[in-house]
Amino acid sequence: MAALVFILASDGNNAALASEVENRAIEMGHSVTTVHLNAYDFPIYTVATEQEIEELDGLASLVESLSKGEAWMVFAPEYNGSFPPVLNNAVAWLSRTGDDFRRLFRDRKVALATHSGGGGAHVIMAMRMQFSYLGSNVIGRSLTVNKKKAANVDTIDAILNSLTGGIQ
Repeated sequence: MAALVFILASDGNNAALASEVENRAIEMGHSVTTVHLNAYDFPIYTVATEQEIEELDGLASLVESLSKGEAWMVFAPEYNGSFPPVLNNAVAWLSRTGDDFRRLFRDRKVALATHSGGGGAHVIMAMRMQFSYLGSNVIGRSLTVNKKKAANVDTIDAILNSLTGGIQ
């Protein structure tokens, strides 16, 4: 079955949602590695900061963890109509590794999910644009949950099937 990486751009409700989806993925026979972006505590990316830092602590480990996933699922709350800074910052640092900023993202299947008080449509659109730009194959269906709308098991199954289709 598929080796999945779940990328968490927050703790709390999105971590709980990721745990729910992880349980279902494991029931389906997939393996899941969860990456908590908040744990990396990278400095805000700037060209000046990049030039000052010889090797960013944790970046190689993050690249290694993400590389092991045949497909990713990204969980992020809506943050001022977009995604949280921790996700943007991690992508900025990741895109600066090596000589091809799309290498890690290219042709990777990616699913998007949010538990958001703001409805979640904007964070899904923002992530879809960014991951598509980076060369990922973002699946069409996304998981949007809030306090009044629980995750639908049929939706989770459909997303996991789309994400892992063709991966043996």
